[in-house]
Amino acid sequence: MNHADCEVFAQRWTEAIVGTSYVAMGRRMLARHLLELTQQLVEGFMAAEFDPSVGRDVGVAMVEKHFTGTDTLKETLALIAEWLPGLPTPAPPRGDVASRVAQLVGSLAAGYASALRERSLDEQDAIYRAGLRARRQAEQALAASEAKFRAMFTEAKMGIGIGDLEGNITDANPALQEMFGYTREEFTRLNVSSMVHPDDAASVWEVYGELVRGERDHFRMEKRFNRRDGGEIWTDLTVSLVRDEGGAPAYQVALLEDVSERRRLQAKLHHQAYHDPLTALANRQMVTERLDQVFAGPASQRRVGLCFLDLDGFKVVNDSLGHDVGDQLLKTVASRLTRCCGPGQLVARMGGDEFLIIVEDTGGEADMAVLADKILSALAAPVRVGGHALTVRTSIGLVERPVADTNPADLIQAADITMYQAKAGGKGRYAMFDQHRNDSEVADFTLSATMVAAVARGEFYVVYQPLVDLGQGTLRAVEALVRWRHPTLGVLGPERFIRLAEESGSIVQLGHWVLARACEQAKAWRDAFGDAAPLVSVNLAPRQLHEPSLVADVIQVLADNELDPSSLQLELTEQSLLGDDAGPLTMLTKLHGMGVRIALDDFGDGYWNLPDLRRLPLRELKLAGSFAAGLQSPCNRVDQRIVRALVDLAHALDLTVTAEGVETLAQCERFQAAGCDTGQGAWFGLPGAAEQIDALLRAAELRDAELRAADQLCNREAL
Repeated sequence: MNHADCEVFAQRWTEAIVGTSYVAMGRRMLARHLLELTQQLVEGFMAAEFDPSVGRDVGVAMVEKHFTGTDTLKETLALIAEWLPGLPTPAPPRGDVASRVAQLVGSLAAGYASALRERSLDEQDAIYRAGLRARRQAEQALAASEAKFRAMFTEAKMGIGIGDLEGNITDANPALQEMFGYTREEFTRLNVSSMVHPDDAASVWEVYGELVRGERDHFRMEKRFNRRDGGEIWTDLTVSLVRDEGGAPAYQVALLEDVSERRRLQAKLHHQAYHDPLTALANRQMVTERLDQVFAGPASQRRVGLCFLDLDGFKVVNDSLGHDVGDQLLKTVASRLTRCCGPGQLVARMGGDEFLIIVEDTGGEADMAVLADKILSALAAPVRVGGHALTVRTSIGLVERPVADTNPADLIQAADITMYQAKAGGKGRYAMFDQHRNDSEVADFTLSATMVAAVARGEFYVVYQPLVDLGQGTLRAVEALVRWRHPTLGVLGPERFIRLAEESGSIVQLGHWVLARACEQAKAWRDAFGDAAPLVSVNLAPRQLHEPSLVADVIQVLADNELDPSSLQLELTEQSLLGDDAGPLTMLTKLHGMGVRIALDDFGDGYWNLPDLRRLPLRELKLAGSFAAGLQSPCNRVDQRIVRALVDLAHALDLTVTAEGVETLAQCERFQAAGCDTGQGAWFGLPGAAEQIDALLRAAELRDAELRAADQLCNREAL
């Protein structure tokens, strides 16, 4: 914000308020003074740490310079509210502009009103002292003093009333007569007791009683009265006791200033602070304070419930029909929700298309379910907005708990989470909070949030399961499988964290780490066992196939470990290739062209179109473990025929076939009879550390050495 813009605004401000207040300064000096206040407002508005009290300081400064005309404040607030939001600067953030402007305007008005009040109170005191002096002089000097007092009494802009110790009004000046609508004669027929407001606190009249008894000399308070026409008026009231020469109470003098406008402004600002401007429902701030009140009292057996709602598909309404239609829809929803609720139930808009209902002193979850059914029924009728008949569906999260067992923050969080569970379960429905499910989801979230850091801390490790040649019984390959050695939960299998990694996107980092570790181990086996080293097979998650860097990452890992691409196999599921995106197929084609083997895992469990296998750059099919269960029984001819057909199909496509889930000798023999090339499962070995594969390779070396020695011995004997 540059200085020139401030000068322009200060000039506009000068033009707007000149003549509305009597200020002893020329236009140039006035503009210079207002420029200083403008710069104060702008600096406060743009501050990184926003403090609305700068508005209060400006309001006080205006009163100090006598900008107190009736139209001065109105013109000032209107200009500021119009000008500040349009400042040509990126700060503060756009979403925060309206809030900052509202708070600055409110703070300026509050500071202005407070300073004006203090000034008025000072005037009251001055008038009061002048009145007492005039009264004493009148008693002493009679006519001369009476003339001075009467002039002050009559001309004062503040209401002045005089009464005896019984409360009978003996005199009222013109300002007081205008304020209440009574004539002087009507006032003198009234007693102070007739002006008691129904909502007066008992303490008001206790203080008044102390004054007329001579126990205090004055009191000051804000008090409301009823006018003659039935209207209500708020006043700053100061009542003073006048004593006689002997010090005994003689009569009372009341000074009253009409502060109704200020009270209305305060009420308006208070309403804005606690209500949503669009729907007029309670806002988040009021929800917070209401819950604080609920939980502040004695818990005993009290229960409380929350109903958290989110409109399904509301964004589509805004995007397709416009925000005006969306706003009208929200107003209608707010009205229907209000009609659904009764005493002790607060309806609030939390923001956007989210609403919340607080239900105090519930009798159990059944009460909340009844309310939810009522809401779903009330919102079922179409809403007509701008010629459109809109169907409103909502997802509702319900939570109902004893006050002693929870707190406001946890209660809102539980309702919010449950609402999203209802949305995930099909929308247009409600769900009741389930502590067990919530604990499970919190645990899942914690695992998901810490997964990437756990990779860096070395909490993950890789185990290897052998793939054995069914014809020769030799180790042909190993599948690399990841495990998580969690510091508090112990060892976690992939079924516990892979889904979470895929949902959060951390599967990309984890998958790359597994690939790197598996290739490092493949190099170690290659260095130790040469050509007898097994092929290493690594799983690819669907998310990884959409990473543009996948091919480059594989090339880099192979280069880092000096591995031939043919020593690496990448496994993927049918899910990875569903959809119209050609990216994954392009990736696989590039990897296949490099020499990396591509295997289709869990084949037969999905809905794969068999002819589509021809277009994939595959080298191997891995039959789903469910086939192994079917081949356990020798009587199950159907599964045997299916397996044989799948193996024949794969071989026709020049693919090798691995049978997964082999746990018994019978299964092994039947897969071998069906023509499967390799087997994997507990029968051949469970997943274990690399050292277990080392032992298998050394045993194979020893057998080969023994066979070679036996062959040599036979050859020598034959000679």
